[in-house]
Amino acid sequence: MTPLAKTGGLADVAAALSLYFDAQGHDIRALMPLHSAIDTSGLDITPVHFLQDRHLWLGNHHYRYSIDTATLPGSALKIYLLRCPELYDRPGVYTGGPDEHLRFIALSRAAIEMCQAMAFAPDIFHCHDWHTALVPLYLRTLYAWDRLFARTRSVLTIHNIAFQGVFGTDILYDMGLQDHRGSLSQEDLAQDRINFMKSGVLFADLLTTVSPTYAREILSPEYGMGLQELLRQRHGSLIGILNGVDFTEWNPRSDPLIPHTYNARSTAGKKQNKQALLQELGLADSADLPLIGMVSRLTWQKGLDLVQQVVPRMLEQRRFALVVLGSGETRYEQFFHWLQQSFPDRVCFWRGFNNRLAHWIEAGSDLFLMPSLFEPCGLNQMYSLRYGTPPIVRRTGGLADSVQLFDPATGQGTGIVFDHYDATGLRWAIDFGLQLYQDKRSWRKLMQNGMAMDYSWKRQGQVYVDVFRQLTGR
Repeated sequence: MTPLAKTGGLADVAAALSLYFDAQGHDIRALMPLHSAIDTSGLDITPVHFLQDRHLWLGNHHYRYSIDTATLPGSALKIYLLRCPELYDRPGVYTGGPDEHLRFIALSRAAIEMCQAMAFAPDIFHCHDWHTALVPLYLRTLYAWDRLFARTRSVLTIHNIAFQGVFGTDILYDMGLQDHRGSLSQEDLAQDRINFMKSGVLFADLLTTVSPTYAREILSPEYGMGLQELLRQRHGSLIGILNGVDFTEWNPRSDPLIPHTYNARSTAGKKQNKQALLQELGLADSADLPLIGMVSRLTWQKGLDLVQQVVPRMLEQRRFALVVLGSGETRYEQFFHWLQQSFPDRVCFWRGFNNRLAHWIEAGSDLFLMPSLFEPCGLNQMYSLRYGTPPIVRRTGGLADSVQLFDPATGQGTGIVFDHYDATGLRWAIDFGLQLYQDKRSWRKLMQNGMAMDYSWKRQGQVYVDVFRQLTGR
């Protein structure tokens, strides 16, 4: 949950959606583990007196935990923190260790038992990804006796179906479901596995994904990652809701992390940001040199194989500069290091993450590159639109839902979109973007179209409220 713990877009959604619900007067109670990696120095952590020193048995494992409250930084939202050092005193949010299943079973059961202790009957249990996907199953099994949850409905949001939480059947006792084997996928049990995500897909009252296109894509073998048949069976309970963007943080008009603010009417600050960024990174300072930006996890999902095939040759043939911020798989980090060494005056690779630089790249770049193989939602393309930085994207997932191909003849569209995941498609898209950059009239229109788009949580959050009301009949 941003800004306390973050590894991807889920953190942004958890925070922004909770803040939206709270601002609209809904009773939102968000629970997350108190990871040791969280900087607690500025948090006003207060123990909940009746939720201290509680006991939880998971098979033969006994844990003592407490639940505290704190105010989410930068807001007035009170959130709940699950304090159990034995499970969450780790360097990172996810570990892949032998007790990884226990860490998220504990979170799921603590969420339910917290409600019981509070005598709080939620209309909705909103669970995110495989890590809390057991909650719908637990409400139907271990906690089915409690009439407190008689009218409660469960919603599982799939942020990335590639990660499903698959473990061996030896964890069945730890789950407390040894007497409920019939509720689990019999096919999986026969193959000695338990799939947390699949359990959520089976038992959640509603399934959502983070974009309408991704909701359709995961029904196919190409994107369903083995769950496509089950999802097709439940397609009537599956919808896609595009993620929103926090425009209080991502707004070129007021962004404190960029040297020069600007807006759609006056974009002089954008040109100044570009010049300052080129100087900061030691790149060729030329006003007519197009600058392409990338801020990304360096993984296979992000289309970096295509970048390897296309960009080096294009740098030899065309005049443009490239700045990349990110880290990830060694092969991609080595590629961008090599690219920087090969074109030192036109390529800069910053390994790691730097929030200030991320904002600066959005504000100072002319184009933003996201050629993803698949992208459930994506946020950077929406940041780019707001910052007047036309995105180059592949037509997949949330990229397809938030970026429309620009047509110079009509002046309609917000970016450059290519269909096929191959080198030809990416080469065409970059070339088209560079051509548009030279057509100042079309370029101005393209920038203004993007900056006028509204993908705020004020808009997208209301979609969730409408869906939840329909689900609960209220």
